[in-house]
Amino acid sequence: MPQNSSLIATKSPSAEVLIFNYTKLAGLPKEQIMSMSAEACPELRLRGHTKEGYGLSWNPNASGNILSASDDHTICLWNIEKTPTEGKFVDPLAIFSGHQAVVEDVAWHLFHETLFGSVGDDCKLMIWDTRSSNYTKPSHVVEAHGAEVNCLSFNPFSEYILATGSADKTVALWDLRNLKLKLHTFESHKDEIFQVQWSHHNETILASSGTDRRLHVWDLSKIGEEQTTDDAEDGPPELLFIHAGHTAKISDFSWNPTEPWVICSVSEDNIMQVWQMAENIYTEDENEANSVDLE
Repeated sequence: MPQNSSLIATKSPSAEVLIFNYTKLAGLPKEQIMSMSAEACPELRLRGHTKEGYGLSWNPNASGNILSASDDHTICLWNIEKTPTEGKFVDPLAIFSGHQAVVEDVAWHLFHETLFGSVGDDCKLMIWDTRSSNYTKPSHVVEAHGAEVNCLSFNPFSEYILATGSADKTVALWDLRNLKLKLHTFESHKDEIFQVQWSHHNETILASSGTDRRLHVWDLSKIGEEQTTDDAEDGPPELLFIHAGHTAKISDFSWNPTEPWVICSVSEDNIMQVWQMAENIYTEDENEANSVDLE
């Protein structure tokens, strides 16, 4: 949780979201931790879903608020700072049911504490406002891709810009002020995209990964640049770098929040890699990229 780094939320094959306080386990022997029952370990058990899922998002602006996306076509909102309903169980404050298929991912807006986005197998991107009492009707709905939408990410520098990744092998760029028009489509992946994340340090840099075992780093400031024939064969001008170190599907990745250009990525063969692209790749245009205004 952003407001309390000791608290960690996880999802499992069950329908519940589990909240752990790792400081209570840090000093215990491994054998003791392994022998604990599943009921004993979590601080809280968040119920409300009927099926498992993947998407999970802490609210950076409202302490204790957490969203979860599920295969049951719904999104649950809890506040873990509320008194549990019974024992360790917490019931949702709201259940949002606008999607007509599996909800793959959910993310809070980084500037407005009541706004969040969701994407799903119905190919839709939805923007929600928790101030609304209608939990079946999002504020905005857009047919985002030609196949399942697996992930989304709001830009940490601009309140209007977000990106989505899809099974159609593309990343799409959106402006909340006009969702009827897709700003740009990033094309280079050879298979489904399962994760997309903006850099914490540069507003024009984002990365995407997926089934093709590749992690692509993109630079919006290079969109539309002229290319030689040889360069065009390697990909569009906005494709800054491809990390090809994994030999299995990349399940997830994360930008280092304090160290620029450092990424940690994990793959389905149980391999985790912490890496940084060569400095000469990004230093040439770094100042130029930082000066671009997305708004």
